[in-house]
Amino acid sequence: MTGVEKMQKVELHQHVDGSIPVDVTWRLMKKHGLHPVETKKEMEKLLVLQEGEEGALLRYLDKFHYPQWITQFYDNITFVIESIIAEAYDNNVRLLELRYAPIIHSFAGLTLRQTISSVLSGINKAKKRFPDMELGLIVIAMRHQGPHIAKILARQAISESQFLHQRAGVIGFDLAGAERGNPARLFGESYAIARAGGLHLTIHAGEDEGPQAIWESIDILGATRIGHGCSAIQDKTLLKRLAKDRILIECCYTSNYQTGAVKIGAPHPILTFLEHGIPVSICTDNTTVSATDQNKENQILLQWLSLTDLAEIHKNAEKYSFVHHNGKPRALHAKTRGSKRKNT
Repeated sequence: MTGVEKMQKVELHQHVDGSIPVDVTWRLMKKHGLHPVETKKEMEKLLVLQEGEEGALLRYLDKFHYPQWITQFYDNITFVIESIIAEAYDNNVRLLELRYAPIIHSFAGLTLRQTISSVLSGINKAKKRFPDMELGLIVIAMRHQGPHIAKILARQAISESQFLHQRAGVIGFDLAGAERGNPARLFGESYAIARAGGLHLTIHAGEDEGPQAIWESIDILGATRIGHGCSAIQDKTLLKRLAKDRILIECCYTSNYQTGAVKIGAPHPILTFLEHGIPVSICTDNTTVSATDQNKENQILLQWLSLTDLAEIHKNAEKYSFVHHNGKPRALHAKTRGSKRKNT
């Protein structure tokens, strides 16, 4: 094993839909007679971003359609969760936060509670197989479905909170999907509900929009972590704010180039974040769509960082894990989160 492979890792940003192993999706599609192509090789092209498809968010998101064909059934969801966790374990991930949008898995009749429960069932089964692994679930609301549905999801997520159950539960709340036309400020009520219910707060921001999206996320929604956050490098005042308030950026190197959040050939923002003293975590985003894993992501970063640097990033990221705070988010105990943006 290489140094990267031996290193214990923390994964804070990994989606269920985009991380189901190709073999698992193919097997379940054949089981239900749903496979749209005749071979696993052809199926793989529909699930994994191909050469020439990089650089556009919509082409990236197209890869999420087919997995939803088989994640409308309770047992299937539980099974794919176990498979995703097993792959992460093989990459020496010992703390994993999975994130999941329940509503898009309810089209065949599962209730929101059942869709969340199916994931938690998979997590708890995996915990028995991997007792040295820490696991938790972040529930996602999708921007394009609007603020009202986000409030419903926040309430449902609270009912399945980790601190209300003996086994694994929901630890956080997230907002994902198209940023353009769906500004963070419109989702303030859902985040207030989640916060009041003891959930930790993260958000996808600055992936397909400018720095203002990140400002809204921290000043209006009170997010303590930012998913992607790439556009923050355009605003020096924002960089200072993120460093001052110790707001962690969940960095997804490979997927950021694939979605166009970072232009191919440009330096990745993770290096700027580190230079400014902003806490970061190294994340995969979607292991299947991006054809990556934790070992690959860390290996790439060895071009600029040492093994000691990488190990320190993972060690520090563990401190920002929602798993460790047992339903007591820092945002609840902070009267202020730092100076707001000054008008320039």
